[in-house]
Amino acid sequence: MFRFIAAVALPTVLFACQPETPSTYAAEAIQQPTAPEYMNPNPRAPYSEGVRYGGLIFLAGKTGGPGEPGVQAETRRTLESIQDALERFGSSMDRVVKCTVFLVDMAEWSAMNEVYAEFFQENKPARTAIGISLGGDTRVEIECIAAA
Repeated sequence: MFRFIAAVALPTVLFACQPETPSTYAAEAIQQPTAPEYMNPNPRAPYSEGVRYGGLIFLAGKTGGPGEPGVQAETRRTLESIQDALERFGSSMDRVVKCTVFLVDMAEWSAMNEVYAEFFQENKPARTAIGISLGGDTRVEIECIAAA
């Protein structure tokens, strides 16, 4: 009996999540010309700072840009950049539903997490962390999905 219930419930959930019409949820690039230069140093690059799809905003991965070195300082600048972008796009940090954190050194997880927790005190979005080579002096990159 459990298998029958699961088989009936799953298609119902999937059907309920489908958009009513394709045009209702067309992707819209929301890159703004008022963004600080370090947020999109090459406006001809083949990506947008953010894309609105339905009721969600998908931000491209952000880094902290120039400033004090170290994972905590860089994490703070990165999250401030995300906060700025979300506000320009009509959202906020308390509407973030998912973050992906890319770290050059997973041993810096705790240090990054201390700063990250300051930005998400009430709303705790789903999060994934990945160890990766980012190149240059960059220690952390974060991408977010937020409700519009």
